[in-house]
Amino acid sequence: MPRTASSPEPQYLKVKNHLREGIASGHWVAGDLLPSEGALVAQFEVSRMTVNRALRELVQEGLIERVQGVGSFVAQLHRISSTLNVRDVHEEILERGGQHEARVHALLRGKASPQQAAELGLKRGAPVFLSLIVHLENGHPIQCEERAVNPACAPDYLQQDFTRVTPTHYLLDVAPLSEARYMIEAALPGEVEAKLLGIGRRDPCLVVKRITYSRGVAVTSVKLTHPGARYQLQGSFSA
Repeated sequence: MPRTASSPEPQYLKVKNHLREGIASGHWVAGDLLPSEGALVAQFEVSRMTVNRALRELVQEGLIERVQGVGSFVAQLHRISSTLNVRDVHEEILERGGQHEARVHALLRGKASPQQAAELGLKRGAPVFLSLIVHLENGHPIQCEERAVNPACAPDYLQQDFTRVTPTHYLLDVAPLSEARYMIEAALPGEVEAKLLGIGRRDPCLVVKRITYSRGVAVTSVKLTHPGARYQLQGSFSA
């Protein structure tokens, strides 16, 4: 029988979420020894099997490492760098020998829409940081970046000068990437996107929608709209 909204949270999830939130908030950082199984059993008044399940799932998610006879440690997170995954548009342009310029059209605190709340794991109407930036290559707009950011993961986001550093670069520094989810599609631009990119409403665009995570917590959701006539998505993969 599926759980309803009023059903109690499984005991193992209470333990798992407690540890995950402590890691996400920085209470425990990479290399830190987490509370022992015995301590968690006593704290949450649950069985050792329940605690073991919570720890086992955190290991599977790559958030912790367990050393037999010693204990559980926060895993070392390494920045994921792949041309197939998250790329900084500034670096892309430099690699092509071009000159990058960013124009910030909006940088503000807002309330999460239903879609943003679902993507970032927030409550509807919760505080969220929003930005709208156009990236240019040699004076020509090639990307319209519409982004929502989880304030808990990047509390100083609104204080950044995004004409000097891209949001992608900043967020990778403050919230090391552990996972990214993508959707890529061909679409027509909206009215605002067409105006900012200097294209017509019937001009085809390449749209990339991406949600990135750090330590299992959603950091940001972003929609990147590129004029199809000015942009090619390139990537590589090696095992």
